[in-house]
Amino acid sequence: MMPRWSRTLGYLYRHNKSVDLYVLPCRRISRVAAVEVPPASNASAISEESLNKMFRSKPSSLALPPESPLRIEEPTYEGLRHFFLKMMLFYSKQSKSIRQANVIYRRVVSQVDKPVIYDVFKMEKTFRTNFSMLVVHMWLCLRRLKAEGKEGIELGQYVYEIYNHDLETRVSKAGVNLLLSKWMRELEKVFYGNIVAFDTAMLPEAKQDDLQNAIWKNVFAEDGSSKLDVSALPAVLAFTRYVRRECTCLSLTDKEAMFSGNFLFTPLDNPKP
Repeated sequence: MMPRWSRTLGYLYRHNKSVDLYVLPCRRISRVAAVEVPPASNASAISEESLNKMFRSKPSSLALPPESPLRIEEPTYEGLRHFFLKMMLFYSKQSKSIRQANVIYRRVVSQVDKPVIYDVFKMEKTFRTNFSMLVVHMWLCLRRLKAEGKEGIELGQYVYEIYNHDLETRVSKAGVNLLLSKWMRELEKVFYGNIVAFDTAMLPEAKQDDLQNAIWKNVFAEDGSSKLDVSALPAVLAFTRYVRRECTCLSLTDKEAMFSGNFLFTPLDNPKP
């Protein structure tokens, strides 16, 4: 049986044609009470001219080099410890997949929880924008894992389950304690709707500005409006280039690096073209 996230997407692709059905319901999401998200710092504000030059460089693999201190290797044990861990199924395929999925999700969170990403793209860090960034980077990872076939889809399911658990914690910390299940169902619809919108915008037959429009509606627009705010255009275009570039970089990242989580999204602390 196909994992739930992949099966759900398959159903949506077969039964729905209009991407507009899946625009982020910003007004409902913005009702999440008193969001406890630290404000982004404006100390490293980037000029519009600099923003227009960013994310135009040639894509490359995001795999961490062997000597990188950020790499996380699978633990190895010997003797009695190895024996007992084996008896406890520590080395089973499922246990290994869960450890790998945790590392992959930590890479996602590391990128979306840094204030700098909101500074670079001139966004206020709120629950809605943080959730939108989380969905975009989850989509990038799941899209890359899916390219590896059944094995990648199965690993993606573990990543998705970890994401759901983390999201529930985030919603609860944001002040939603009543009707939590209702909010989680609502956010699940948004998650799948965003993925359908982004995937559709990346199809070969898609128009050049389809991804830009999907990003505006689902990431930047506070009311889900399809009419682009001209003042936000430089940031929207820069984020669109960022997403396309990260997508290509991940496609150049080898399977071992992806499955082990030994990759890193493009750092934005010192953004370069």
